[in-house]
Amino acid sequence: MPQVIQFGVLTMADVLILIAQAISLDDYGNEIATETERQVFCEVYSITQTEFYAAANTELNPEYRFDIFFGDYQGEDVILYNGNRYAIYRTYRNGDTLELYAERKIGA
Repeated sequence: MPQVIQFGVLTMADVLILIAQAISLDDYGNEIATETERQVFCEVYSITQTEFYAAANTELNPEYRFDIFFGDYQGEDVILYNGNRYAIYRTYRNGDTLELYAERKIGA
């Protein structure tokens, strides 16, 4: 069972992995993709109906909102949660937390 982190009235009882993706060149000029993973505590929420329909107008397919501590985020683009990869399409700071809005994508 994961550890529970409490910050004020907010309790982070779940864990996700933030993935930073970087492209570098090898000695021959070929692009090499590398990923760096970090585990952070979070709260997981379903997407609201309003968010779902607003995102659908821009051809996004939102699935989750993950709340993490603001200081834990370093601009990552991908989340790994329950064995599935999600692309972060929007963030929103709400006090000491950051809301990460994510959609499941093939190849994220």
